[in-house]
Amino acid sequence: MNDKPADNPDDGANNPFKGTPFEQLFGAATGGGAMPDLSQLFGQLQNLLQPHDGPVNWEFALDLARKTVAQSPDPTPSQRQRDAVADALRLADHWLDETTAFPSGVTAPAAWSRAEWVVGTTEVWKVLVEPIAESSVQALGGALPPETREMSGPLLGILGKAVGGMLAGQIGSGLGALASEVLSVSDIGLPLAAPGRAAIVTANLDAFAADLDVSADDVLLYVALREAAHQRLFAHVPWLGDYLIGAVTDYARGIEINAEGIQSRIEEQMRGIDPQNPESMQELLDGGMFELERSPAQEAALQRLEVALALVEGWVDDVVGQATAERMPTAAKLQETFRRRRAAGGPAEQTFATLVGLELRPRRLRDASTLWGSLRTRQGTEARDGVWMHPDLLPTPADLDDPLGFREDASAPDALSDEDFDAELKKLLDKPEE
Repeated sequence: MNDKPADNPDDGANNPFKGTPFEQLFGAATGGGAMPDLSQLFGQLQNLLQPHDGPVNWEFALDLARKTVAQSPDPTPSQRQRDAVADALRLADHWLDETTAFPSGVTAPAAWSRAEWVVGTTEVWKVLVEPIAESSVQALGGALPPETREMSGPLLGILGKAVGGMLAGQIGSGLGALASEVLSVSDIGLPLAAPGRAAIVTANLDAFAADLDVSADDVLLYVALREAAHQRLFAHVPWLGDYLIGAVTDYARGIEINAEGIQSRIEEQMRGIDPQNPESMQELLDGGMFELERSPAQEAALQRLEVALALVEGWVDDVVGQATAERMPTAAKLQETFRRRRAAGGPAEQTFATLVGLELRPRRLRDASTLWGSLRTRQGTEARDGVWMHPDLLPTPADLDDPLGFREDASAPDALSDEDFDAELKKLLDKPEE
């Protein structure tokens, strides 16, 4: 018996997706025969997923994130743990008062379970992820030839929902994995929770401390110092959160689907696929389905995000280093541990980077920490913190190449006079707490 299909010039002639990334999927659903029922095919896709608004099915994503977290014990923090976290954050703020001009930004200390981290950070993840998902869905439709888009019409909307649901599966898995690793709400350098909410994930902290030759109390205090330092920066540099998130959305605007890559992947892995099998459909989006060729604008957005994250982490590193220098003998060991951890990124963070196409880690943390420390040594704490007055004042990648030479005279750019600089710095430092 010859299993090779006969050469038939009419094969695929009635396939509206012929020559597109979806030709193999369409053929698998219909056996390559006569013109199939498009409504039936896309109805099967729709039945795989729950209805949802927007580019991502967040109900499904969050449910999957919780299930991922529930695969290991996730106890609700005890009252003793909540008290310990509150005390550590209070002491951390007291120490930080001496090392930065920014006042405390903590208004709501909290001890969280992993599931609480998922819930407490969801709204910011929506802002971060939805532009990427929306651009991906739009680009996927744009990968089809015009004649195909005209023939399939509104059914492409169903395809978009299907893709949004599949992306939700990836996002949910990624958030669940992140929730199992992060130590605090600001651990990845982004303001993920409501303003002033300083939260530490106690189960992850305990697991992290167990692998270190340092007391659990010291680890808790050090994490509290880092969290409180992040909160000060996010609270008193009002443009910073939008600046970081804006880099992500700028990146998303330029997303283009690699149609050739999708076609090749489908040809390799989808022959004989059963469109009614949710797992086989999910595999289409795993492992590089949305490989991107970055445009110059996207590269610029990625560099802006990477440098900004490095500057945030470097500033936190310098501030916490000063606060602990004379008080915590284990601080140097913990500082090096956290530097390596943040620069390398954990497995879950790498997984999430694969899902959304972005790496949320500061590769140049050491250079940034050196830059901030050098500026503080030469010009004082207020000069260091005053750089955060406006994004135009931030160090550039070239400045990180020569961190010891950054702003040797601590002068403002030519566009800003010395008087204006002093006035704006005073305004920033005198900003009342809300």
